[in-house]
Amino acid sequence: MTTRSGATHDTPVRADCTIETDGRITFTLRPPAAVDCPSPRLLLRLRPKKGQPEKLLHPLEPELSDDGRLRAVLEPQPALAEGRWDVYLLPEPGEPAERRRIRPGLRDLRALVDGQSRDWPAPVAVRVPYTTKDGYLAVRAWRRRAHAEVEGIEVTDRSMTVRARLHGTTFAGEAAVRLRLRGGNGVVRTLKPRAASDGRAFSFTVDYGELAADHGTGTRVWDLSVQPRPAAEVTAIRIGRLFDDVADRKEIFVHPEALVGDVVVRPYYTVDNDLSVEVTAATT
Repeated sequence: MTTRSGATHDTPVRADCTIETDGRITFTLRPPAAVDCPSPRLLLRLRPKKGQPEKLLHPLEPELSDDGRLRAVLEPQPALAEGRWDVYLLPEPGEPAERRRIRPGLRDLRALVDGQSRDWPAPVAVRVPYTTKDGYLAVRAWRRRAHAEVEGIEVTDRSMTVRARLHGTTFAGEAAVRLRLRGGNGVVRTLKPRAASDGRAFSFTVDYGELAADHGTGTRVWDLSVQPRPAAEVTAIRIGRLFDDVADRKEIFVHPEALVGDVVVRPYYTVDNDLSVEVTAATT
């Protein structure tokens, strides 16, 4: 199909995007998408899990700006559900089959760089526009009742010390850092955090030797969370790093591994940018 501008559906559709500190994202359609559709719309689709149908769609109506370009604004509210939202162009109203994936143009993410310097209210809602592995525009979203943001990790050959800060809640009463063994039928190791006087900042040290003890063979993963109040008042909050312009940390922020006895211990960020520790039997 050829459009009025001479472009075809094989022509890449591109959009620039700019994000503000409050999470507002402005999408600006580049030609030919800005001129070859009589009533274009943008559509954000929460990417479903494999084998599952799509459930959440968020349409946006572009408006013609003074410079003749089409712009669509994703407002801070309502907060997007946690997950990955793919961005589409709908060239014609009522024709979802004609939706077209959008390629990224310029992404202005400067407002996200100093996210750690701000206090985030509850519920904590974060958005990061990014480019998918296959080259399309998407938005990574997190929505959590509270969050513990990693501000620094110091790694030695025997331990790691984590500095973090609570957002959306504060410490009160007995607090605990919990390392939960993934798939371990409720196996949990508990540490006492060192909380600052402001009730938000805290730190803790993980002794690698304790994780390496009685490890056996194979690989174990320990997921880190903090419980800022007694369990009867609040459940544990995952510790991770969300407040910057990095949508996927796992392959970018790589911490050194340590050999402890006959196991290798390595802190890492998961696919959700949460902090975990991997313990693997060393190969000979």
